Amino acid sequence: MSVSDYTETEGLPAKDRKPYKAWSYDVAGAKLYIPRLAAGQEGWFAAALSSEKGKAPSRLAVFAEQPQHERWEMVSVVDLDSQKLPDVALDREGYATAVAANDNKHLAADADVLRTAVLDNFATGGTNTGSKVFAPTEASKRQVKVHSDAATRFGDKGTSVFDGADNRFTDAYALKTADGGALVLFSHTHAQTDAVAHSGLQINPGKGDRAWLHDVPRMSIRYTFVCNDAATVPAKAEPSRLIGYTCARTDASGPPVASWSHRA
Repeated sequence: MSVSDYTETEGLPAKDRKPYKAWSYDVAGAKLYIPRLAAGQEGWFAAALSSEKGKAPSRLAVFAEQPQHERWEMVSVVDLDSQKLPDVALDREGYATAVAANDNKHLAADADVLRTAVLDNFATGGTNTGSKVFAPTEASKRQVKVHSDAATRFGDKGTSVFDGADNRFTDAYALKTADGGALVLFSHTHAQTDAVAHSGLQINPGKGDRAWLHDVPRMSIRYTFVCNDAATVPAKAEPSRLIGYTCARTDASGPPVASWSHRA
């Protein structure tokens, strides 16, 4: 259970909370991508994981060494759209090769370019950079659909728009692939702002919003989402492929309608 899931669940009435069922990844079926690192480099590795025993891996996770905590932590996990894993290059001893995720002139796009393109998929439907950086994979098309669905969600009663938000998770990880490109794992943060078209209208928060909005009708609501993304990037100037992303809501806020403000 993520912090987001826990927060949302805590906001629900006791009768609506589903009992938590413990689960674990199928460690025996995990595929590890362990890069050779130079002395002094912080340790990390990637793993393809399945949450069901005997099933092919469907998630990519990154585990990084946290010296300040004296432990390793899962810092990213992405649900993949396909169980066909990226073809990560391995040497004779089975080690992967870590490459620079940022400022890498040997890749068609680095993590910053990919992050900007993902944000553009949500904000404009890919009009500016999203459709130029990414080939139309299922993950990219799903992000574009989120944008187009939001544009008509309220009709003439309100608006729903996306933009980038302060991103605390700027670390990115990359492994060389067999074709000379790279598998890049990165994170982004975006916001969705819903607003009524004029006074006299209100947005009623849903049950899932209760932890943040407390059932108080709002004039507008700004939701914040933190997302993990995975993309395969070619070495030459061709579109990259977004192969999966996973988002979680981490915040929601907005001004109450006037009647509630006066009541407070």
